Amino acid sequence: MAEHVDVLIIGAGLSGIGAAAMLTREQPGKSFAILEGRSASGGTWDLFRYPGVRSDSDMYTLGYKFKPWLGEKALADGASILDYVRETAREHDIDPHIRYDHWVTGAEWDTASKTWSVTATVDGEEKVLTSSFLWACSGYYDYDQGFTPDFAGTEDFAGQIVHPQHWPEDLDHTGKKVVIIGSGATAVTLVPALADEAAHVTMLQRSPTYILSLPSRDPLALGMRKVLPGKAAYAVTRLKNITQASALYTISQKQPKLVRKVIRRLTMKQLPQDYPVDVHFKPTYGPWDQRLCLVPNGDLFRAIRKGRAEVVTDTIETFTEKGLRLGSGAELEADIIITATGLNLKIFGGAQLSVDGEKLDAPSTMAYRGLMLSGVPNFAYTIGYTNASWTLKADLVAEFVCRTLAHMDEVGASEVVPVRDPSVGEEPFMDFEAGYVLRSIDELPKQGDREPWKLKQNWFYDVRQIRNSDLGDGVLQFT
Repeated sequence: MAEHVDVLIIGAGLSGIGAAAMLTREQPGKSFAILEGRSASGGTWDLFRYPGVRSDSDMYTLGYKFKPWLGEKALADGASILDYVRETAREHDIDPHIRYDHWVTGAEWDTASKTWSVTATVDGEEKVLTSSFLWACSGYYDYDQGFTPDFAGTEDFAGQIVHPQHWPEDLDHTGKKVVIIGSGATAVTLVPALADEAAHVTMLQRSPTYILSLPSRDPLALGMRKVLPGKAAYAVTRLKNITQASALYTISQKQPKLVRKVIRRLTMKQLPQDYPVDVHFKPTYGPWDQRLCLVPNGDLFRAIRKGRAEVVTDTIETFTEKGLRLGSGAELEADIIITATGLNLKIFGGAQLSVDGEKLDAPSTMAYRGLMLSGVPNFAYTIGYTNASWTLKADLVAEFVCRTLAHMDEVGASEVVPVRDPSVGEEPFMDFEAGYVLRSIDELPKQGDREPWKLKQNWFYDVRQIRNSDLGDGVLQFT
């Protein structure tokens, strides 16, 4: 017989560990297991090993609500974040519940038995576990392959081509000419990390990105620790940072010209006089239509000022033996070319969900409060914010799942499912213009045009709509 648990979690990364920790705190009587496809926990923070890898959100909001971040840096390095996640797992005795090298390929809900049968590949063989509730915490991108456009002439290049998602341990960039293709969070992290030892680093971008400098240390957080207990200091700093980020996003959406002007002025102050700011740092889209990149203490701008790095805004015509020929006709010489060109989306880790023998077509479903799917019983998923720290939403999802499980016990229900209202109009799952979203938007569920089917991407709103929502709202059907 297949092993059975009350709750089966897919993924032992930031979301999965947080979900399990919340479960042990709020529902200690529930049995659970975590299926992790890789051989180590930590998810993103164990996978990415490129130089300088760090958070692009402050750690007082990227950290869990229940576990204060005690590090010195607000924008922390990947190794420190990985230690934090694994420390959380140890503190909540989660490690014994993680099944490594269990790559989930499918999950089937059976209404008659009120169970999920989850199939995982283990050492080349299929293994089945069953659960009463299934919780997908595998993020939303493909861990196997990052996104790389089909560049012409790559076979002609005599140097090395590297995607940051698969960084070779033995890659030596010392004294080399490095070209980084891209302008997102990964690219702006790599430039200053490589600039000190490389002969020269060029960030080649097709179009500019909004980049904002942030102090690497939060003075308020460090000051609060001196006068308040650790948890209280963390809570104050966390609320302050949530408020600031939310205000910036709201103003960016309502007054994009004003925010664009402010960011431009701040950028000009950190670059050499007469630098062509409008060529390399003036995006065509509005602030926060795509994710805004944060750089600690302006390290990217500092590398440009010192002449160790440069930004080139152009298109790629072809790779050549010695580097790249651009659309303008210019040539960029390189020993190493890094394709920081983005990610591929893979919802639910690529697992095929089925309900009573019928394969789930994700685009035909509608997202309930951004954490459950219409017509899919006893199932939740964790997908964080695109405009704020991922964990802010992950924490709220975990609270909601635990509250729902408690309610099911109270009313004697063995099944809960969001029932879709045919009158609710459809909208895209994410109102976000990032390339990785636009490339896959047709493969994602829909969201609705009104509550509780519509996402707001706003923590203050979600606190009311998720943390304090009425489970008897008439949409959730308990059986």
